[in-house]
This record gives sequence, structure tokens and C-alpha cells, in this order.
Amino acid sequence: MLTRLAAQLESISEGAIPIATVYTNPDFALEVLIPQYLADSLASKINERVTLHTRVYLEAQGQGTSFIPRVIGFGSPVERDFFEVFTSVKGVGTKKALRALVEPPSTIAAHIVSKDAKALTKLPEIGKRSAETMIAELSGKIDKFAGDAIMAGATATRTMPATSIEQSSFPPAAAEAIAALMALGEQRSTAEQKVQIALTKAPEGADVDVLVQTVFGG
Repeated sequence: MLTRLAAQLESISEGAIPIATVYTNPDFALEVLIPQYLADSLASKINERVTLHTRVYLEAQGQGTSFIPRVIGFGSPVERDFFEVFTSVKGVGTKKALRALVEPPSTIAAHIVSKDAKALTKLPEIGKRSAETMIAELSGKIDKFAGDAIMAGATATRTMPATSIEQSSFPPAAAEAIAALMALGEQRSTAEQKVQIALTKAPEGADVDVLVQTVFGG
């Protein structure tokens, strides 16, 4: 099983599913299917050595009468693991998943965790029904992949003027955690309830990062 590939990046072809062409020597080149979010980050690395964390699948041809091996590449093992979980959703096959991944896995996972179906429908080929199915089937399975996006939302609240966070009976860290959850699509009342519960579970004096992690079972 091919799980990692370190090679020179020759080119990236644009399309619904971008293709990275890499080579280990001038006589051998390999086409690797990659999601759009990764193509965007690799665009500045043409002619540089890159490492892709890969999986191989067989693509059916001629109504399943023959198969072609395809290599898919990701930026890290975690991103590859997310893809495995993402494609477990009913109706989301390998190619549909690749076309949908125009945002980083952590961002998409955060949409699922916060049950933001509207945000999910902005992904290519993901309609309302597919979004609702994702939320239902991946509930509790995707939280670990959302950490970076959740923390980014929490960090963003720290740069907001104090007047942008409504006065409440919550301590400052809790107020920031509420704002972070609202940035992920939660209604204020729901966010306040979740943070209130987190306050009873987290250590006394917990900061915003700990509170948000506690909300999501961290």
C-alpha cells in the first residue's frame, strides 16, 4: 500500500479535481488526484520537493468491467484520515468527496460539528439533503478534526473590540467561548447553554481554548 510519497512537484492541472504531477526522477512521473484546498497551497511549490500522504483506490471503467488504479494525495495523515471518515457518508463517494473539498478538512469538520448545513451546501455537489446526512451520520465522529478551525474561531474573538462582545454574567473567557461558538453557526442561547455546561466540567479559571475544547468533548 502506497501511504506516503516524497517527490518533485512538476505541475498542477486545474479542474473539478486537480491533478498534481510529481516525479522521483526525470524518467518516472506519477499523477496524483488532490483536493482543491491542497492544490491552492501547493501552487507556489512547483519544482520543489513535496510530501503527499496517499491512498490508492480502483476507479471503475466501462460500467465496472475494468478498473484503473488512482492515487489520491493529502497534506498530512490527519487530512487523509478525515477523507476516510468523510467518504463513509452515504452517497459521498471518492470523487464526489474530492470535488467537495475546496476548504480544509478542519473547516468542513467544524461546519459538521456545529450542524451548519447552510455552510456545507456551499461546497461543490453538496446539497441540502447531503449536508443533513453528513451531520446526522458524522455526529460524534468528526470532532477531533475540527480542532484547528474551532481554535481559530476562538482566537479571532480575542482581536474583536470589547464592545463587540455583549455584556453578560459570564466571565471573560466564557464570553469569548460563546462568541467562538456563534462564529461557527450556533445561536446565542444554544452557545450560552453549552458554555454554561462546560464551565461545570472544566477546571476553575479555564481559558477560552479549554472551554471550547470541553464543549466539543475535548
